Amino acid sequence: MNDATSPARPVVPVEPIFDRTPHPFGDGPVNPLICDASDHALRQRTVNFAAKRYADMLFVSGLDRETADRHHRWRAALPPAGLDHRDPPDGSQARLAAAVRAGHLSIQVDEDDRRVTAFWNEPNQAPVFGAAIGRPGYGGILLGEHAIAQFDPKPIQRHPHGLGHAWPVGDDVATYADPPPSLANALDHFFRTSAGAYGVLFATPNRVLYERYSSFGRPDRATPSWSMTKAITCTLIGRLIHDGWLNSVHDPAPAPLWRDPRAIHRLITMDHLLRMRSGIGMPVRHEDGRVTIGFENSAVYQDAGDAFEAAQRSVVAALPGSVFRYVNSGINVLGSIIRDQIAARALPYHETVYGLLADRLGMASYQHTADMTGNFIASGAGFATLRDYAKLGVLYLQDGVWDGHRILPEGWVDYALSATHTGTSYAACFRTNTDGLFPDLPTDTAWASGASDQRIFILRKHRMTVAVANETDHPMDLAALNRVIATAVETLV
Repeated sequence: MNDATSPARPVVPVEPIFDRTPHPFGDGPVNPLICDASDHALRQRTVNFAAKRYADMLFVSGLDRETADRHHRWRAALPPAGLDHRDPPDGSQARLAAAVRAGHLSIQVDEDDRRVTAFWNEPNQAPVFGAAIGRPGYGGILLGEHAIAQFDPKPIQRHPHGLGHAWPVGDDVATYADPPPSLANALDHFFRTSAGAYGVLFATPNRVLYERYSSFGRPDRATPSWSMTKAITCTLIGRLIHDGWLNSVHDPAPAPLWRDPRAIHRLITMDHLLRMRSGIGMPVRHEDGRVTIGFENSAVYQDAGDAFEAAQRSVVAALPGSVFRYVNSGINVLGSIIRDQIAARALPYHETVYGLLADRLGMASYQHTADMTGNFIASGAGFATLRDYAKLGVLYLQDGVWDGHRILPEGWVDYALSATHTGTSYAACFRTNTDGLFPDLPTDTAWASGASDQRIFILRKHRMTVAVANETDHPMDLAALNRVIATAVETLV
C-alpha cells in the first residue's frame, strides 16, 4: 500500500515527564554559578583585589602613594572553603610573595582618571591585570579586565541630616577632656602593638567622650569597614520592615531570582540570611578538574561582576536553618531584595539607599562600594569616619530611635544583637561576646565586625559605643583592645 494513501495512524499519548500545571510565578530554579578556581582565575582575583585595595586607599581614604605602598599587603586569592573546614595552606601565599620579591607584580596609578591597574607578569604564565576606579559615593569600583563600568557612576544627590548640629544628630563634636592616665597608657600600648590602627573613638548617645588617631588617621578620614557593612545592610532591612516595605524576617526571602515557588530557595528566610544559616554555596571547579561545593567568602571583592546575581545563583547546599556558615553571598541576596523593593516603588536606587540610613543618621562620610554593574555591595567594603561609624552604635544604644523618631521596629535591637543558636556567637550581622572573646567586657556586648578587626562595639549595659578603625590585612592586638575598652568603661562613663 502506498504511504500517501494509507490511513493516518492514531497518535498514542506520550506518558508525561513534565508537570503540566501552569506555573505563572517563575521560570524554574535559577541556573547555578560555577566558581572557576583554576590557577589563572585565582591569579586574576589576586590582581583584582590589589587594584581595588589601592583605589580604596588612594581615592576613598585619601592616603598618599607612599603610605598606600606601606600599608598594602598582597593577598593570594583562594578557592572557596567547605561547609565546616578549610583545606590546609597550599603554598599560594608563599608563591605570591616570591613573585612579588622577583618583581613580577606591579601597580600603576592614573591620578587623573582615579584608576589603579595591578599587573602580574611572570615567565611561563599567562599575564593578568585587573583595574579599579574610585568614584565619589561608589567607593573603589572593581573593573577587573574591563575598561569601564557597566553603569554610569554619576554624582549622587545626597541629603545628610543634621549638618552643623551637635553630634550625634549632626557633625559638630564638642571639645572633650584629656583621657585619664590609665586610659592614655592603655591606648599608648594598643597603638604600639597595632601598627595598622587608624584610630579609636568612645561615645555615649549624647557626645563623643574621647578619640585618638595614629599618624595616618584623623577625624575626617574615611576608613575601610569590610564586613561592618553587613550591620548596615541588616539595619536597612530593619528600616524596610519598619516602613512597611517588608513584612517579617521570617518570611521567605523575596529575592528577584527566587520567586518561583517550586524552587528549593523558597525555604530560605531573611532570618536565615541575616544569621548566616541559609546553607547556600556554589560548585567550584578546581585546576585538577575536581568539582566541589564551596562556600563563597572573598570572591565578591575579587570578581568584577554582578554581586547580586552571583549571590542569587548560589545553590542550596545545606538544609536552610540547620547550620551556621559565614558567607558574603547571603547578605548580597539581601542587597538584591533592597534594590528590588526600591525599584518596585520607582525610586532612584543609589540615592534611596543612602537616604534610608546613612543620610538619615547624618553619616555624610559614609560610602558604599558599588560593583561594576552599580549594585551597592551589601556584604562589605563601606567606608566612613569613626565619628560616623559610631552613629550606628548610638542608634542601637537608643533602641532604634533617632532624633526622637523611631526608625527601626520595636524589638529590632534585641533581635539583631542576640545570638540565638548554639555553635556560634553570631547574631544577625553582628557578633556577640557570648564566647568571651573580650574577657573584660560584658557578655551582652555586641559589635559590627570587619575582616581586619574593624569594629563598632555596642555596650548596652554601659550606654557606650566604641568605634575602631584598622587597615586591611594588618594584625590588631585584641588583648590590648580589650584592656582599652575595659579601662574606658571604668574611667569615662
